[in-house]
Amino acid sequence: MKTIAHFALAAMLAGTCSLAAAQAYPSKPIRLVIGFAPGGAADSVARAMSEPFGKALGQPVVVDNKPGNGSSIAADIVAKAAPDGYTVLIASPSSISVNPALNPKIGYSPRDLLPVTKITTSPLVLAVNPNTGITSVKELIAAAKKDPEKLNYSTSGNGSAPHLGAALFTQLTGAQMTHVPYKGGSLAIQSVMAGDTQVTFGTSPTVLPMANGGRLRVLAVSTRERSPLVPDVPGMREAGVPDYNLEFWYGVFVPAGTPPGIVKKLFEAATAAMQSPNVKAALAREGTEVSLSASPEKFAEFLVEDGKFWVNLVKSAKVKVE
Repeated sequence: MKTIAHFALAAMLAGTCSLAAAQAYPSKPIRLVIGFAPGGAADSVARAMSEPFGKALGQPVVVDNKPGNGSSIAADIVAKAAPDGYTVLIASPSSISVNPALNPKIGYSPRDLLPVTKITTSPLVLAVNPNTGITSVKELIAAAKKDPEKLNYSTSGNGSAPHLGAALFTQLTGAQMTHVPYKGGSLAIQSVMAGDTQVTFGTSPTVLPMANGGRLRVLAVSTRERSPLVPDVPGMREAGVPDYNLEFWYGVFVPAGTPPGIVKKLFEAATAAMQSPNVKAALAREGTEVSLSASPEKFAEFLVEDGKFWVNLVKSAKVKVE
């Protein structure tokens, strides 16, 4: 009986401490970790939301870029951080579903990260270096089949959404291209503009500004139909690949074990930040749409089904860690 009483007292004290921590939170700056280099889509989202996010929390939010291994380094850092709400991750499907499926020896499990909310969704954009002379998806497929050794495609890393987008494209079309991974979307785009690679499935924020300046030629978006985010660009059905359909998202995560009260505060602050007209306008200019979960629980439910899609794509496209 004495042991049971001790356990009950310990549980009550732990609950009281957790409640007190949640009520005092936050009392210092929050570190917002992203798995890609500055200039990419994740970086754009993080920097657009960081100021209003911090304002809603009442503390500064500091963006911390930790690129590498298809964003696994950042996810691993946050998964192993103290579950106190001061280390927060912005992640895409690559961190949460794809990388664990590609690499069973990865240093963290998706269970080590607690979902807070989805924040954005957008299509990928298929683009080429204008010097290739390729002006349509059909011409790209023909060129890739005619000379399989000639075309290289760049992405923001192994297991990233752009990598999976290109893998699905080659699977459906029979086009043969060589994958060249980089540590971030901006680096991948720079390689295409420089002619080191010729093709990319990039994110809208990294591709569209360069396309508008004539340094890239956009061929299609990765959704089956035209996207209202990029209305002047054909969808894959119109471009000649009707079975192709893919879009990706970014979401907010914290270490597992973070008290529910802190998760609630982060959810409310992220929701307020992303509903800011300035944030919506900034992201819309780059082809990204604000897309929020109704609750952390609803985001967790979404991830279960979404994860199945990405893992099935990894398997069917036979994507490997290179």
